[in-house]
Amino acid sequence: MSLGAGTESALATDIAFWVIAVSVIISAVAVVHMRDVFRAALFLVVVFLGTAGLFVLLRAEFLAVVQVIVYVGAISVLILFAILMTQDAEQGSPPNRLRYPVGLLAFLLGAAAVFTALNTEWTLLSDALQGTLTSEAAQMVNEVYSNTIPQIASLLLRDYVLAFEAVSVLLLAAIVGALVLVRER
Repeated sequence: MSLGAGTESALATDIAFWVIAVSVIISAVAVVHMRDVFRAALFLVVVFLGTAGLFVLLRAEFLAVVQVIVYVGAISVLILFAILMTQDAEQGSPPNRLRYPVGLLAFLLGAAAVFTALNTEWTLLSDALQGTLTSEAAQMVNEVYSNTIPQIASLLLRDYVLAFEAVSVLLLAAIVGALVLVRER
């Protein structure tokens, strides 16, 4: 069986996608609207697991494993420990006057993302399998799907090194912030 032969159109794959996508969206909304910080963190774990499930459906198993190890395993546990170590975890954050402008900004960013996704020409695996791509593009798609980990490493350490380093600084800031929260006053 060749790469991607027939699984993209399977009804089970479509059902799995919609179940995971709807659960991720509902959990993400619950993270934002939950007043109890601990429960919001648990819904965040569901969002991370659903994202890993979407990576599996996209045939990016390596990214799914990294998602589970880094985000579900490390970041979520760090957040939960930080919440449990603080004293006023059950009160949550009170709403403030920036709630509606931030909601409008989130809606505009979401609309821009949908507009971009709909107006982009995507190179699909099915196009490569049917032979509708040029030979160079088909060879690149085949190479990416056969050597996923070296391709990701090449992209992270050459083309997107600045973004990779920015994420590492963000994770370091999360660790330092958790240590500051846990520290005795």
